Amino acid sequence: MPDVQPSAADARFVESIPRFYDRYLGPLLFSQYAIDLASRVRAAGGGHAAILELAAGTGILTEQLRAALPDASLTATDLNAPMLAVAGQRLAASGHDDNIVWRTVDAADLPFPAESFDAVVCEFGIMFFPDRPRAAREARRVLRPGGQWLFNVWGSHEENAFARIGHETIGRFFPDNPPGFYRVPFGFSDPAALRLLVVGAGFPEPEIVTLDRVAEAPSAADAATGLILGNPVVDEIRQRGIDPTVVVDALEKALVARFGDHPLRFPTRVRVVSAFAL
Repeated sequence: MPDVQPSAADARFVESIPRFYDRYLGPLLFSQYAIDLASRVRAAGGGHAAILELAAGTGILTEQLRAALPDASLTATDLNAPMLAVAGQRLAASGHDDNIVWRTVDAADLPFPAESFDAVVCEFGIMFFPDRPRAAREARRVLRPGGQWLFNVWGSHEENAFARIGHETIGRFFPDNPPGFYRVPFGFSDPAALRLLVVGAGFPEPEIVTLDRVAEAPSAADAATGLILGNPVVDEIRQRGIDPTVVVDALEKALVARFGDHPLRFPTRVRVVSAFAL
């Protein structure tokens, strides 16, 4: 799949989406990769750092950064205030919100001075940035010399069968006008394109590694609920006149047929990119 450019609607995680995202997709897809990113920041010497998180969503990575780096100063940002509202509430309830600043911010126009941070970290957000080169330059601008830019992206549909199944299942309801959302998060994974983005922003050669992990949900119903109701594809479905719960049921059946159930387990593949500012 060639690199897919997102639209503004693809990054609109609002209304009921943040709650479904946090409840269902967080533990299924994001938690274990958040632990991985936080451990990489810690291993790079970020224990007492000023850390900027981009596309923080509902705070899944933020929570892991706080646990791994208790002395760090965290600034967690996202384009969608409703996502950050859920993040702030959840981390406050768990007592993990110490020394965290929450900001609604466009990653391509960061409101921070140059050389403000020791690390800029982003979990599964780069794919949604309409102007990735500009966002990359902004990450470089706000990093201090020696600071780390660290992010991850999903592999392609060919590497993540669950995403391909989701995309195809949704598309069967709309053969003449299929929703395109699921092409976006899985449409920016080519290592050559990732390298070009990083080097083009003024970083030296990045390290790019591929990780394979198994995702698990208590049931296919839980996974299907998150995969349909926990991201903007639900809006595309509604706009086309179909009840999203009908699509949830169809996706549940498709996931069970491929991966089984109770629990549902499926393989995932992700690329992790790390570079250090000179």
